Amino acid sequence: MTTSARKPTPGADPAAVGGWLATTLHDERWREAELAPIGAGRSNLTYRVASPAGAVVLRRPPVGSVAATAHDMGREQRVISALADTDVPVPAVLATSDGAGPDAPTDAPCFVMELVDGVVPLDELPAGWAGTEAERARAGTALIEVLAALHAVDPASVGLGDFGRPEGFLERQIRRWGKQWAAARDSDDDTAVDGDTESELTRLAERLGAAVPVTQRHTVVHGDYRMDNCVFAADDPGRILAVLDWEMSTLGDPLADLGLLLVYWQQDGDDPIWRDAQRLPAPTKLPGFPTRTELVDAYAARTGLDVGELPWYVGFGAFKLAVVLAGILSRVRAGSVPEEMAEGLDGAVGPLVALGHHLLDGGSF
Repeated sequence: MTTSARKPTPGADPAAVGGWLATTLHDERWREAELAPIGAGRSNLTYRVASPAGAVVLRRPPVGSVAATAHDMGREQRVISALADTDVPVPAVLATSDGAGPDAPTDAPCFVMELVDGVVPLDELPAGWAGTEAERARAGTALIEVLAALHAVDPASVGLGDFGRPEGFLERQIRRWGKQWAAARDSDDDTAVDGDTESELTRLAERLGAAVPVTQRHTVVHGDYRMDNCVFAADDPGRILAVLDWEMSTLGDPLADLGLLLVYWQQDGDDPIWRDAQRLPAPTKLPGFPTRTELVDAYAARTGLDVGELPWYVGFGAFKLAVVLAGILSRVRAGSVPEEMAEGLDGAVGPLVALGHHLLDGGSF
C-alpha cells in the first residue's frame, strides 16, 4: 500500500523527501513523491519513493533506540558506491543527506539509491520463478559466485583501504556482540529470554572467544549476506542484479559471511537441532537448491580458502543472530519499538544458542 504524499510515514515525511529530491536531483516532479515502506523494518528502514519522475529507494536508520554503529548510513552508501565498478552487483547511490538542517529529508542520516527491479526470494518463491530444480541450483550457485566475487575485491583498489581494522576483527566481533548481549540482558529485570538461555548464550560467547581461528585473508565483508538480501533477475534465477543491506559491512574475515549464510540456509531433511534454530520459512528446502555442504564446497573452490575451521564461523553466526534477536525482543518488551518487530521471534533465541554449541562440539552443518 502506498502512503499519500500528504501523510507522513514513520521515519520519513513524503513532502520533505519529495522536496529534497526535487532540489538534489534537479527535477520538480519529485515533489509529488509517495512513500511505501519495504520490508519488516527490523534493521534500517527502507522506503520505495515513487513520483512522476520515477521511483527510487530511500534508506534511513530505525526510529528509536538502536546501536549507532550497526545503522551507519554513511558507511552503507560508501561501500555501495565503492563497489559500483566491481563484479559485485550493487544499486547506484543517487543522493545522500546527513539529516541536519531545515531542508533535510529525514531526522537522521539517509541516502537514496536506484530501484532495482527483480525478485527478492523470501519465505516462498514467486509463482513461475525458479520453477525447476535446475533453475534453483543456478540461483544457489549465483549466490556463492557473488559472495566469492565480493571477497576477491582488493579493498584498497576501490578506496576502502580504511573501511575497517581487519587485524583482530574476530576478537572485536566477539566483544562487540557480547556487549550487545549484555545490553539486552541488563536492559530491565524482565529479560527477553529465560534463565537457561541467558546462561547458555553467555557461555557460548566465552567458548567462541577462547577458540578464535586464525584469519586467512582480509576482505570486504557484507555482515548479513543471505538470499533475501539479494535481488535476482526476474527472467534468470541464475543472475543476481543487486546485493542489498550493507549496514554491517566492514573489513574482516570473509568466512564470517559464509558462516552466517549457512545459519540462514535451510535444507530438506535437516536434523532437529537445525530445524529448531530456523523458525521462519525459507524456499531453500525445495529440491534443486544446494545443500549447505555443497555451498561450502563451491565457495572453497572459488576462493581457495581452507574451510576446516568453518564450524567455528557457523557457531559465531548463530551467536550473532541470537544476540540480534534478543536485542529486538528486549526493545519490544521495553516499548521502544513496535510490537510487530517481534513477530515470529518468541522462543527463537534458545535454539540458535543450542545450534552454536552444537557446532563447537563438532556437530555437522
